[in-house]
Amino acid sequence: MADQLIRATAANGGIRAVGVISTRLTEEARQRHHLSYVATAALGRAMAASLLLASSMKQPQSRVNLRIRSDGPLGGLLVDGGLDGTVRGYVINPQVELPPNAKGKLDVGGAMGQGFLYVVRDVGYGYPYSSTVELISGEVGEDVAHYLSTSEQTPSALLVGVFVGENGVTAAGGLLLQILPKAARDESLVELLESRLVGLTGFTPLLQAGQSLPDIFQNLLGDLDLHIFPEVQMVRYQCDCSFDRALGALKLFGVQDLQDMLEKEGSAEATCHFCGEVYRADVAHLTRLIADLEAESV
Repeated sequence: MADQLIRATAANGGIRAVGVISTRLTEEARQRHHLSYVATAALGRAMAASLLLASSMKQPQSRVNLRIRSDGPLGGLLVDGGLDGTVRGYVINPQVELPPNAKGKLDVGGAMGQGFLYVVRDVGYGYPYSSTVELISGEVGEDVAHYLSTSEQTPSALLVGVFVGENGVTAAGGLLLQILPKAARDESLVELLESRLVGLTGFTPLLQAGQSLPDIFQNLLGDLDLHIFPEVQMVRYQCDCSFDRALGALKLFGVQDLQDMLEKEGSAEATCHFCGEVYRADVAHLTRLIADLEAESV
C-alpha cells in the first residue's frame, strides 16, 4: 500500500480524523541512517506524528518540527514534516539497540529515557509557534498526545506505530483523532470515542490485518456521520539538502581551516544529518571557497 494521508470528519464536523501510512518512507529512513530496530521505531513514530500534526495547518509551506532531547541511549531525535507531505529526520545515536520491554515490544521508552519534547509550528513567515513539554513515557506517540492536550488544549488521541522485522519495515503510520471545541462539551461523545480507542491494540496491527485508512475510519466512526474527504495525499521522505548548501556549510570553517583541508587532504566531506547524503568538495571547490572568503574579507 502506497504511503499516503487522508482526512475525515465525523459527528457533524465535531471530530477531526487524519490517518497516514508511512511504511515506505520509514524503511527509506532506516536504510539511509542504518537504524537499529528501536531507533527505526522511534524515528518512524515521530515522522508519522509530524505529518499528522502538519495536516491541520493552512499555508502550503507550513511545517512541524519535533525535537526530543533525552538522557536515554538514543539521545533524542529531530523530525521535520510538512503540509506538502514531505518529511525527514534523524536519531542522535541511530545504532543503539535494547532488549524488548516487558510486553515483548521494542523498548522505545527505555531507549529514549527522560527528557523534553519541543514542538515548532512554522507557517513560513513571522515567528514560529513553539512549545515544550516533558516526556511522559518516551514512547513518542504518548508524548505528542500529551503536548496536544496540554499546549493546544484540544482533546486528542494519537496512535503511531512501526513494525520492523528482519526484512525491514513492513508497516508504519498513525491516526490522529481530535474532538473540536463545539463537540468537546458532549461528554457522551467523548466517552464513546474513548471506549472505542481503548479496544485498539495499536495502529500497525490494523495495517497488518489488511485494513486501509478508510476501513479504519469506518470501523471507528462509521456510525457517527463519517465523511471521508476524497483527496488522497501522497507522503514521502524528502530532504532539501544540496551540494551548494554543503559548500555553504564548509565556508563556516573559515579560510585557515579550509587551507589545512586543502593541503593535508586535498578534499573535504559534508554529510547531511537528515538524509545521510555525503557531499565531497575537491581541490577546485576548496580553492574557490577560500578565494570567495578572502574576497569577502577585503
